Amino acid sequence: MKDHYENPGLLITDQNLAGEVVWRSPSNIAFIKYWGKYGHQLPKNASLSMSLTESFTETSLQFKFTKGEPKWQFYFENQENPVFANRIWKYFSGLSAIYPYLHQLDITIDTKNSFPHSTGIASSASAFSALALCLVDMEKQIFQPQLSDFDFFTKASYLARMGSGSAARSVFGGYSIWGAAKSVSELTENKYAIAFTNEIHPVFQQLNDAILIVDRGVKSVSSSAGHSLMDQHPYADDRMNQASKNLSAVVLAIKDGHIQEFIRILENEALSLHALMMSGNPWFILMKPQTLQILERIKEFRQNTGYFIGFTLDAGPNVHVVYGNENELEIVQFIEKELKPLCFNHQIIYDKIGVGPKKIK
Repeated sequence: MKDHYENPGLLITDQNLAGEVVWRSPSNIAFIKYWGKYGHQLPKNASLSMSLTESFTETSLQFKFTKGEPKWQFYFENQENPVFANRIWKYFSGLSAIYPYLHQLDITIDTKNSFPHSTGIASSASAFSALALCLVDMEKQIFQPQLSDFDFFTKASYLARMGSGSAARSVFGGYSIWGAAKSVSELTENKYAIAFTNEIHPVFQQLNDAILIVDRGVKSVSSSAGHSLMDQHPYADDRMNQASKNLSAVVLAIKDGHIQEFIRILENEALSLHALMMSGNPWFILMKPQTLQILERIKEFRQNTGYFIGFTLDAGPNVHVVYGNENELEIVQFIEKELKPLCFNHQIIYDKIGVGPKKIK
């Protein structure tokens, strides 16, 4: 898709313009990780993720035409948050070619999460996808473009990616792929994600994700800093090749219902991500001792039972336990008995594959 999102010279003429849009957008968990960026939030390798249900951000965007200096206000869970606000306004500044009329509007953004901060859930993914959906919806209200649903969500993915790479995937339900992977689909693209919903085997249509909170602290190294270390990483090229092969293989596993191959790739991707952190210059370790204990117990439980259960990790110490619906009761009992004591304050968030964003207003 060409960059037809830019609207040079498009300005507001209705001085009575005012309105509000509200969207709820989920976080997602990547099964194939992207690690390393170039240009303006473009991935060095394609990634595949699963949208969540219970972990979401709800964002309200109120707008009103103004002749004077625009007033932009940001509230996070009903309180002013200067750190988040600065990131949002910086993001808005980067959209000047796409939305030149933002400086004609007083804007108030009010956002809240369904999950606590620093819990191993990608809040930037849900936050920027919800905001991007609001922006595209606002544009429809102002200029009434004849956008198809496909173009609406593709544009939202494009905008979300400019705020947070993983947010590109959150505007779709189920599974999505972000990044050019032509061996998987000619529709894949670095500038936005696409939905991957065709030919999903029944066993992968109802996945669960128990998020184990090992540590609530702020990460010692941000994801952005971690991505930048890939520029000079000694294993960068090998990682790109590995990610490409794993993506092709996991797509086949999801289509054909190959559980053991899916688990192998799922865990290989998680551990490879952390191996890249530990082998970089400078190196860093984000896993905690409890993280390793949890991984060992999951592996042992699976070997003893043969159940569909595996793990993945984001760039942090917390663990996502991914499991199917069959034997769900026994798996949850195992999580409660064996893994919960290793969590911070015994905290677990039970989630599952989701249907995607929802327009609230």
